Amino acid sequence: MNIVLFGENCTGKSTIAKALKAHLDTEYKVVTGKDYLKWAKNPSVAKTEFIKHLKDARSNIIFVTAEKDDLSFVPSSVKRVLFKAPIDTKIERFSKRFNGHLPEPVAAMLKRKDGMFDAETHDLEITDYHDKACVVNIITSEIAL
Repeated sequence: MNIVLFGENCTGKSTIAKALKAHLDTEYKVVTGKDYLKWAKNPSVAKTEFIKHLKDARSNIIFVTAEKDDLSFVPSSVKRVLFKAPIDTKIERFSKRFNGHLPEPVAAMLKRKDGMFDAETHDLEITDYHDKACVVNIITSEIAL
């Protein structure tokens, strides 16, 4: 079964993808952002190949994205999990990437993007979590992985 974890930056998608892969103890492949472009030398071919794998439920892909455009090519058969967090949490987490000092343009960008996925179709919503194991259990039981 394939699954897409999507949401804004610093909502916990990648952290949970790693924990989910470890929990499932199968040959799930985590594909983050545009990493699928590495599947072939030609970007168009790589994207086509990736979509083909997403359509095949036996592929066992966990696709992690913070790009709204990426959702447009994800087949409807792929389970969708939306990750959300309060803007203050996202700013705090993102500032760690800048050694605690978040440049104002970056903070402004995060504020502009706040809520950009709210209207997207999803099978499950994870809102600011504190326990990885709990979130993994919720996803595996709700999505039936």
